[in-house]
Amino acid sequence: MALSLVSNAYVDDYTAKIRAKTVPWEGYQRAGHISQDDLVKIKKVDRQPKSKTESILLSDGPSYALLYLRLLKNLQRVDTMQCILILIADALIDHDERIPLFTRACESDPELPYGALLRALETPDDFVQLKSAQILTVLLSAETAPLQSHQLQPFLRALTSFVQSTSFHKQDVAVQCLEALLPRPEVRKAVWEIPALLTALVDILKSKPGPQMNYQVCFCFWLLSFEQDVAEEINKKYDVIPLFVDVAQAAVKEKVIRVIIATLRNLVSKAPSANLPAMLVSELLPFCNNLATRKWSDEDIVEDVQYLRDELKTRFESLTTWDEYTSELTSGHLSWTPVHESDTFWKENAIKLNDNNYAYLKRLIELLQESPDTTMLAVAAHDIGQYVKHYERGKKILTDLGAKTRVMELMTHENPDVRYQALIAVQRLVSHPWQAV
Repeated sequence: MALSLVSNAYVDDYTAKIRAKTVPWEGYQRAGHISQDDLVKIKKVDRQPKSKTESILLSDGPSYALLYLRLLKNLQRVDTMQCILILIADALIDHDERIPLFTRACESDPELPYGALLRALETPDDFVQLKSAQILTVLLSAETAPLQSHQLQPFLRALTSFVQSTSFHKQDVAVQCLEALLPRPEVRKAVWEIPALLTALVDILKSKPGPQMNYQVCFCFWLLSFEQDVAEEINKKYDVIPLFVDVAQAAVKEKVIRVIIATLRNLVSKAPSANLPAMLVSELLPFCNNLATRKWSDEDIVEDVQYLRDELKTRFESLTTWDEYTSELTSGHLSWTPVHESDTFWKENAIKLNDNNYAYLKRLIELLQESPDTTMLAVAAHDIGQYVKHYERGKKILTDLGAKTRVMELMTHENPDVRYQALIAVQRLVSHPWQAV
């Protein structure tokens, strides 16, 4: 697990600047913060050529690993912490065999190594936070036993704040840390329990970042999709399928498409009923048909695309118009597909909105009340009008469920199509049938 697994240009550039700084080790010794023995040992490696430091670590690695961690625990000045973190990182770079020297520090002090590094994450200095995150990721990734909550949870909280940050460097490091840790089942389960982190990752994709960040975030979702709970719930909670399709359609890098297609395959294979409707509504099938005509350097893409095509075709061929409509409702993405404007469809199916204690009707009203999208609002208002046109007793039901009030509000919406559809729906809601006159 090379330290370069989590790399960042800002951290690398700042590291070079910090190396030029002098740490007042003698002052710490005089003040009683470090011992004379600590001073002698640290002076042997501080600001020394790499060859000399490597020789010392080769012969006395365990005591230096413990020394670095104790200094990080006990010394609170930011510039000193920066230098200590660089010494730790230097010891680990290209030397995976030294990782146990740090992880076994708990045998000498139960607060080490993670207590000191997790406290460093709370230091109000970007470099200290990012370098600590980099080192923590290397050490945690190398643990052979499942990670304990007291090790993992504080780190995930910090990573959440990094991903939510407006700082690209923090987002970049945090996503790389997650990439390295998510292969562990206990990390996948823990991350799934942090909605703020998942929402922040979705927001990164929505912000249309560069290809590398797109790939890294999607890679995180691919790793998460191996969990059954995630596969069943992620689209319902975070509406990721249309987003994944949009990102893949816009992608110019093969690796971005590859990881998204692999993620979608996991979602279908683990939870088809939860995900296929949204995939059909997102027009994944025609996109997969297009992908199947391209040349790929990675055979996995070809296999995954064919799998998705077969599953989607099977689902599509068995779809009735009612299935199409409920797929839209379930996915939460209404658009002007033919079923909405088909009078025949509504004559045959309006009453089905009452099934399962009005479950579909309630979902339609939910979209009408909550969606910020003008097309969705227009289509939902239209459908309310069609429902009541073809099911006269629906007027009272809609009133009781709050739909009538909402449709009347939409009559003053800024969008003309929303206003028009709301007006038609209200006319049908307040009209009286001839037989009642």
